[in-house]
Amino acid sequence: MYIQALSGDAGFLERLARANFSGTVHSIFERTINLKCSENGELYTIGNHQLDNAPNTLIIDVKGFSELGLSVNAPVITEDDSSLVIGANIRIWTQQATKWEGELPSYPCDIEGVDVLRRNVAFTKNYVDVYGKTGGMKMSSQPANPFEKEMSRMLIQRAGMLSDDLANKRIESATQHAISLIGLGPGLTPSGDDFLVGLCSVYKMQNISSCLSCPFFDEIVRSSQALTNEISAITLKKAVHGQVRESLNDLLSCMVSGSMEELVPVLDKIIGIGSSSGTDILLGILCGLERNLEAGGNVCLPKS
Repeated sequence: MYIQALSGDAGFLERLARANFSGTVHSIFERTINLKCSENGELYTIGNHQLDNAPNTLIIDVKGFSELGLSVNAPVITEDDSSLVIGANIRIWTQQATKWEGELPSYPCDIEGVDVLRRNVAFTKNYVDVYGKTGGMKMSSQPANPFEKEMSRMLIQRAGMLSDDLANKRIESATQHAISLIGLGPGLTPSGDDFLVGLCSVYKMQNISSCLSCPFFDEIVRSSQALTNEISAITLKKAVHGQVRESLNDLLSCMVSGSMEELVPVLDKIIGIGSSSGTDILLGILCGLERNLEAGGNVCLPKS
């Protein structure tokens, strides 16, 4: 079967153009398959046309993957014509794919820009309160069972301690509370991980008013290798380096310069991610933005 790639992460496409990718199929889902690169051990994703661009991701023109006859551990190679060959039957052409390079927006430095951000943060908080999905970082008023209630309580408590540490510049304690969230919660990407993805995306914005020291991010990457699954770990690793999916870049851009009317469809798209993943990510973003709005100015926190 021959399939056309529609778009892809620029770095991934460049690797394919050099015929410099080999590995195996790591996991198969209806809208994505994950490939494990034999060279660097990272996961790369092939997504269907319903998904947005993301780091290490190639979007192709298919509806789903469950009926393509793929199997876990099937070999994956590239050929000289930049095509990606998966197993015995799938060949993906990449030459015409649009290159995507995600870039986080700049945090506003002027009073007018900060006022816009403050207004949009308040709007987003209210929107998440009304429309956000429960079961993860947002507790349901009627949890399905005691386990769900306790899990949400733990997530909210640990995120609150992390937020308080950031507000008071207790970076060593913040690091430990961030680590305590890794792997915690339901979902393929646990809720605690999703919250940290949102938080890290904020602290990796250009000109951020309160920057965090490298050890904070290094510890998140290191700990994720042992505390969560490979799919979530690579998402965290990329977020720590300021690389997040296109819809998050769009959201943060809209937060710093868009109107409330423009925010609504962007928020709806994020909330639609996974069971509660989008809401968990949004709550991490709100945490990071609120801490920076409180800090004000453009002075970085002391290195720890």
